[in-house]
Amino acid sequence: MAVADRRTSTPAPESPAVPAPGEPRGRRHAVALGLALAALATVVWSGSFVTSRALGDSVPPVQHAFWRWVVALAAVAPFGARQAWRQRALIRRHLRFVLLASLLGVTVYNTLVNQAGVTTPAATMGMIMAASPVVMALCERAGGVRLGARRIAGLLTACTGVLLLIGWAGGGAGGASSGAGSPLGGGPFGAGALWMIAAACCFGGYSALLRRRPAGLDGAAFLFTTFLFGTVLLLPAQGVSLAVQGGFALTPGTVLPLLYVGVASSAVAFFAWNKAVSLIGPTRAGIVYYLQPVCVALLSWALLSEPTGWAQAGCMALILGGVMLGAGARR
Repeated sequence: MAVADRRTSTPAPESPAVPAPGEPRGRRHAVALGLALAALATVVWSGSFVTSRALGDSVPPVQHAFWRWVVALAAVAPFGARQAWRQRALIRRHLRFVLLASLLGVTVYNTLVNQAGVTTPAATMGMIMAASPVVMALCERAGGVRLGARRIAGLLTACTGVLLLIGWAGGGAGGASSGAGSPLGGGPFGAGALWMIAAACCFGGYSALLRRRPAGLDGAAFLFTTFLFGTVLLLPAQGVSLAVQGGFALTPGTVLPLLYVGVASSAVAFFAWNKAVSLIGPTRAGIVYYLQPVCVALLSWALLSEPTGWAQAGCMALILGGVMLGAGARR
């Protein structure tokens, strides 16, 4: 997650995915590490979509998000709290940036995902969430970063696979008219799908924002600060949820998933993702993120018995091909 101290808050052109002949081997290793970290975060986050769906009937969405970040804050505090205190002057100077990152990546994003999980199958949530790399690429391009023909081709190929996957899901259950029986949770434009589209935009904006992180801001300090601010921003909604919906039962079926999303999907995955973006940029990391609907579909099939088939497998192959194409050299 940490950004090298030599970086400034002004975005720079993205480095090639594969170093040219004679380029230091360290850059090649940095790219490989960035791709691996992006893949790690994507796989771990896939489990959080399954968790959101599994807890949809037992834990109110806002309370799910709030306790997730309380657990995450406790997990990163030993590594980031002291560093954040040491860098409090730098954080204060860039408070607008930190607050915006906290709002998009912590407060709003996961709350929207949890709200969608009340009615929307996990596989469908992963499919729609795969739209976020498009937002990342558009934000990067608006910032002046050249994407390259191969990267754009990989982006479009993977995006096509996602769109076909969504279309297959809607048609496979009789389309939008099928109501609650549709894999899209009330149709392609049902409430759950709309919540996920909003979540995808939030995450895409958060990932693009990471390119403008202040120079010298330590990675663990940034993680701790955004988790802290994001949790505080959730407090009013948490109070309303408790007053209106009441609490939830503390059982292994609720506590263990919350520990997973707090430690693995928040502390570990966000650290890995932020570090990946600092190494390879949001567009290339976003292409790897297209693996998410594949991972979510497999997990939801294995853990929640959500259906899958050959049409889905073909779309997943198209997504994987796009990821492999776009993660290569920029030409």
